[in-house]
Amino acid sequence: MSIIQQHSQASLSDAWRTINIDALDPDSSQNFDTSTLHPPLPEITEPDVRQLNAQVRQLLRGGDAEGALRGSLETPVYNGSDSAKDAHMQTVLEVLQSIKASEMTPMLQRIYATEGGSELLDVLMKYLYRGMSGGSSSGGIRTPTRNLTPQVTGFSQIGSRPGGTNEVTGTGMSVLLSWHEKVVEVAGLGSIERCMSDWRKV
Repeated sequence: MSIIQQHSQASLSDAWRTINIDALDPDSSQNFDTSTLHPPLPEITEPDVRQLNAQVRQLLRGGDAEGALRGSLETPVYNGSDSAKDAHMQTVLEVLQSIKASEMTPMLQRIYATEGGSELLDVLMKYLYRGMSGGSSSGGIRTPTRNLTPQVTGFSQIGSRPGGTNEVTGTGMSVLLSWHEKVVEVAGLGSIERCMSDWRKV
């Protein structure tokens, strides 16, 4: 029997590895709790979100659109219920839709130039992508499907309709795309990469 055949037979044996080298490796996940890799996030409850949203809307009514935008981005809802995340998402959309197109770039530049401004624009990018994906933390906003009857045309009533409940309409999508373009102009493509690679989701 050749050396190659002997080696092959030894490799096929189940007992070829008798030492658990992972237990000896200090960088192995067996030697530390992998949950400690992520810092704990404070949980934001629905009453907290309602209070925050009321403050943001008050700033918006007072004419301080930049303050409202900062306020909505400084406290993103990373750890909270789906309804809390959806409520804050709606507030962010209201703020974005209330700002004129001519004010977008100067406002983003002012925010970006301040301390922590880069992180705020990254948070804004997360909300933009969430809004473009449908806006719901449960996997996209859908039109309610109860009490539906087949139409005479044979087409079902199920499906997306402009102006449906909590649905991002064509106008809303246009606003989100405009903001996306402006954020990329100010913060660069790195904002997209950071948004996609961040484990924290809004």
